[in-house]
Amino acid sequence: MSALRTYELVYIVTPEATEELISSIHEQGEQTPQRMGGSLSKTENWGRRKLAYEIKRQKEGVYVLEVIEGTGELMKELDRRLKVVDQVIRHLVVRVDEEQRVVERTRTRRQSFQERRRVARGLPPRPDPSERPATNDDDAGDLEGIEV
Repeated sequence: MSALRTYELVYIVTPEATEELISSIHEQGEQTPQRMGGSLSKTENWGRRKLAYEIKRQKEGVYVLEVIEGTGELMKELDRRLKVVDQVIRHLVVRVDEEQRVVERTRTRRQSFQERRRVARGLPPRPDPSERPATNDDDAGDLEGIEV
């Protein structure tokens, strides 16, 4: 069995779709990961929005975001199921666990750089809560262009 990965699924439903239809599509998207050993960690209904371009003679759509933990086989199955639902006019699946790892690695690198810099200046590694947040501090500007 392959490793569980994090995916974001965004689908656009026709604007004529009722809340019951959207919730049934969501329930179908929730049951499939449970059957295949995955999990649905977050769902956001972004609501009705204007499309960037016309799709199937529709100028608006209801956007829904779901964050899913699962395997590639699970995402293939969800992709297959969304293709046959007529009310879903577009969907996109993106793997985001790699990007989250890069962001976390960059965040820790910047934080350790800031701590080393504070210690070099004779300050404690982490700022006190009593210190006011610096708006024009040199720390933020010096991080650009420096590889650690």
